[in-house]
Amino acid sequence: MNKPVSALRSSFSRKPDNTPDNNDRFEIGPSQIAFDEWEALGLPAPDMVALREYRLQRVRQQLRKHDYAGILLFDPLNHRYATDSTNMQLWITHNSARACFIATEGPVVMFDFHNCAHLNHHLPLIDEVRDMTGFFYFSAGSRAEEMAGRFAGEIDELLRQHGGGNRRLAVDRMEIVGVREFDKMKIEVMHDGMALMETAREIKSDNEMKAMRCAVAACEATLSDFENALVPGISENELWAHLHFGNIKRGGDWIETRILSSGPRTNPWMAECGPRIIQPGDLVALDTDLIGVYGYCVDMSRTWLAGDGKATAYQKELFGVAYDHIMENMELLKPGLTFKDLTFGGHQLDQKYRPLQYGVKYHGVGLCDEYPAIYYPEAWDASAYNGVLEAGMCLCVEAYIGEVGGNEGVKLENQVLITDQGYELLTHFHFDQKLMS
Repeated sequence: MNKPVSALRSSFSRKPDNTPDNNDRFEIGPSQIAFDEWEALGLPAPDMVALREYRLQRVRQQLRKHDYAGILLFDPLNHRYATDSTNMQLWITHNSARACFIATEGPVVMFDFHNCAHLNHHLPLIDEVRDMTGFFYFSAGSRAEEMAGRFAGEIDELLRQHGGGNRRLAVDRMEIVGVREFDKMKIEVMHDGMALMETAREIKSDNEMKAMRCAVAACEATLSDFENALVPGISENELWAHLHFGNIKRGGDWIETRILSSGPRTNPWMAECGPRIIQPGDLVALDTDLIGVYGYCVDMSRTWLAGDGKATAYQKELFGVAYDHIMENMELLKPGLTFKDLTFGGHQLDQKYRPLQYGVKYHGVGLCDEYPAIYYPEAWDASAYNGVLEAGMCLCVEAYIGEVGGNEGVKLENQVLITDQGYELLTHFHFDQKLMS
C-alpha cells in the first residue's frame, strides 16, 4: 500500500528535536524526562528531519560509488539508519519479518510486518509500504521456497522499474532460500551490503552527534540512579534492572548485553549479571552496551568498590593500570592515524595482563558497536585489518585488567568523537574515587 501524504505531521507544534508534539503519535522518541534533563544541561536536541535526510543520502552515496541499482536491508539497525523506521527491533534481529528496499535512483519501499504500515506514516523518506512476504521458517514453514520466490518477484519488479537495466543489488543479510530465489530471477546479489552500510554509518553528521550526546547524557543520568542503588546486599540482577529502567523511562531502546559482575565474577571478564549478592569490598564492573535515545549506542564501562570500606592495594593497582590504559590510548587519537598505528602504539600492558586483555583495543560506535575493530598487537596477524581514522568517526577506548587465576578484575571504557584537531571525549561519568590512587 502507498503511504498517505501526511498533512497530519505538519498540524502539530514541534518538540525540540523537530518531531511532532503529539502525545498520541506512533513515532518513538525521548520522553519529557530526557528533554528536561538536556535542557538543564544546555544540550541541544538534534533536528531529526535533517538527521534522517543525511543518513539516507550517505547510503545512496555508497550505492552510486559501487554502481548498484539499490540495496535490500534486513538488519533492523540498517532500517533505523536509512529510514528511522522501527518495529519490534530485537524480535526482527532473529526473524526476518521486515525488509527495506532502497533504489539508488528511485523510491524507498518498506516491506513491513502484517498490519504495521501505520508505523511508517510519520517518515517522509519512505515512499511506499507493503506487507512483507516472510520466508523464514517460522513464518513460511514448508512453503519457504514459494514465499521467497514471491518476495523475489516483488524485488525483481522494483529493479525493472527503477534500476535502469542494472541488476546489481546489495544485500546486508538474507536467508539462503532467498538468495537462491534471487539467483533464479537473475538478480545479481552483491554480498557486501553490510560493508556498504557500515561505511555509510561511519562518518557522523552534526545532528547525529547531537543525538549521540543526548543519548550519552541520558545514559549518564541513568548511571547515577544505578550508582545510588549499588549497595552491599543487592543482587547483580536487581542492580542491572536499574540501568534498564533508567534507559527505558528516558526513551531509550534496549541494552545489548547484561555484562555486569561483582567480586570473583569480575575475573575473567564477560560474565553477565546473575543472582549473586554483592558483598562489602567487592569490585562491581559494568559495560553499559546501551542502545539509548534515538537508537544511538552509549558504550562505556566503569568499576566501583561496593560499600564504604577502603580499596585494597591490589584493587587500586588493577584500576590504575586500566585507567592509564584508556587515558594514554585516547591521547593518541587524531585523523590520519592508521589502525595499525593504534594497535602498536600507546599504553602497553604488562605481560601478566595480556592473556585476559579485552578483545579489542578500540572499536567504532554509532547505532551499535560498529566498524572498525582495532585489535591488540597479539591479534594483528590472525585477525586485524588496516584503515585510517577520519574526523566524524566515533570510537570506544577499552581496557580490561585482570590476571589469570586472579579473583577480581577492572573494566573501563570511554566513548569519543574524532575531530579535525584530535578527539572529543563524549562520556564524562566520573570514576570511583575510592579506587583512584
